[in-house]
Amino acid sequence: MDLRQLTVLVAVAEAGSFSAAARVLHTVQSNVSAHVARLERELGVTLVDRASGSLTEEGLVVVRRARHVQGELEALSADVAALRDEVSGTVRLGCIGTSARWLVPLVLEAVTRAHPKVHVIVVDATTTSLVPRLLADELDLAVVNLPVTHPEVVVEHLFDEDRILIVPDGHPLAALPRVALTDLADHELLLEPSGTAFRDELDREARAAGIELQAKAEVDGLRLIATLAFEGFGAAIVPATAAPAWLEGRWRRVPIDGLERRSVGLARRQRSLLSAPVRALHEAVTTVVATDGEGFSGVHRVET
Repeated sequence: MDLRQLTVLVAVAEAGSFSAAARVLHTVQSNVSAHVARLERELGVTLVDRASGSLTEEGLVVVRRARHVQGELEALSADVAALRDEVSGTVRLGCIGTSARWLVPLVLEAVTRAHPKVHVIVVDATTTSLVPRLLADELDLAVVNLPVTHPEVVVEHLFDEDRILIVPDGHPLAALPRVALTDLADHELLLEPSGTAFRDELDREARAAGIELQAKAEVDGLRLIATLAFEGFGAAIVPATAAPAWLEGRWRRVPIDGLERRSVGLARRQRSLLSAPVRALHEAVTTVVATDGEGFSGVHRVET
């Protein structure tokens, strides 16, 4: 087993076929096939289904480990360079869309200013998408909606933010200066699906108030839910950063009395030893939240 074989298998997994992997690696298909075949012989299993080009169950296990090996090698080089006071390398940050709108520009600016040789790749996705990618070594850090309870994930609480109601003009709730959660019982709302942290927290509080929230539509993505509300599709409960103060339209922000704040955290793999560029990114995220977080309407820094 050697690194070239692992690299080729990862390329096949990401490209979807031997021929596509060959193009990515700037080689010929026969070389790709040969590397995978040698790895299969050594492990005694089939890693790629030749008929479909997809990975077998064993292939998925090997690719996950291979990505981890690649990440550790990159981290090794980065840590050695950091000993010469030169933090460099690539780091991958996942971020939920509502927080990304205000957090990512400031984080990228901070990293570029302090460590110009660190290259940051940002993935904008929902928490339900980011956690599996974090576990698969496709991300180094992820800004996620809390709680996240996976045993292989460590989470640092970053900030809390208010949850508000976005109401299109003409909606029965648009005339109210503020609402209580019980005021929403008779209205269909745009909500995230059950099983997502944001929705589960809302349902818990609704049950405590003796009501059940009614879904007009369920969408896994708070920024998309906010967009649907902006376009007049219905009222929606969203975090405050989904409707920033500079954004205006034919809709209103309505405060919700007594509703707990949404919590946001920074997640990483439990067994991951942070490389120098990842540590630099971690520092940038936490520093930006500490110094600039409360400058955004509805965001509340966590006191430590």
